[in-house]
Amino acid sequence: MQAPIPASRRRRTLRRLARDKWLYLMLLPGVLYFVLFKYAPMWGLLISFQDYQPYLGFGGSDWVGFKHFERLFNDPLFWRLLKNTLVLALYNIVFFFPAPILLALMLNEIRKEGFKRAMQTMIYVPHFVSWVVVVGIAYTFLTTDGGVVNEAIAAIGGEKIGFLTSADWFRSIITLEVMWKETGWGTIIFLAALAGVDPQQYEAARMDGASRLRQLWHVTLPAIRSTIVILFILRLGTFLDTGFEQIFLMINSLNREVGEVFDTYVYTAGITQGQFSFSTAVGLFKSVIGCILVVGANRLARKFGEEGVY
Repeated sequence: MQAPIPASRRRRTLRRLARDKWLYLMLLPGVLYFVLFKYAPMWGLLISFQDYQPYLGFGGSDWVGFKHFERLFNDPLFWRLLKNTLVLALYNIVFFFPAPILLALMLNEIRKEGFKRAMQTMIYVPHFVSWVVVVGIAYTFLTTDGGVVNEAIAAIGGEKIGFLTSADWFRSIITLEVMWKETGWGTIIFLAALAGVDPQQYEAARMDGASRLRQLWHVTLPAIRSTIVILFILRLGTFLDTGFEQIFLMINSLNREVGEVFDTYVYTAGITQGQFSFSTAVGLFKSVIGCILVVGANRLARKFGEEGVY
């Protein structure tokens, strides 16, 4: 049997809780958020192993094991969904992930604080714009019927391009929209990391004759390397999450071949067709892949001397 906790230890714990009660009170909303919206819903993953019927509930629905996973992997549509999702995810990793880093480095080089704060405010604003508005702006610029871009192309003698109906342009437009909307917001953490760089390191580099570019390469980037690694690992956890709302609004019958991803497929199968167990199995598959990527990337980071996430 487990030995009882000594009374002295309990008293120390209670004193510590009483001393830091306001800190724990501030922590409480965050803990409740994760418990209610992250951990409690995980109970619903059980229906991916059932033929779930809402009127029978979790206890009354029949258990079918891996039936829905077998259906997913044997579906010819699975490979198209996987390809489309992976390509969009790689676009985000290659083009979007470095964008906040580069923008934060450029903002960090601005010496006029007033101008710097104004620029930061301007680039944060798109984050608060809904995807409906972002897609509406994209339609206004790219449509062949009076779109600004196509009118400019026509004005210089070119032929209008069907950006919104072209499978070749779909992934590029999706990535550009993400970059326009989220790059500014993504600079916050990197700017905070840059603020912690010791100014004496820059002074030492200048005394050694290092140019601004050399200071950036040998002082700034090494100082924020651990932050970049941690955020990259966390990004891999949502590698297959390409964003439902944006793609759902941009997809149409002409670009569906390259635009249909797991997120839109889950909506079609789960909401419109009522296949709750099957759509949950698809979501669980995505989560397992994300977990494997996080664990693998974290191990690799620690192997190369970085702290990692845990």
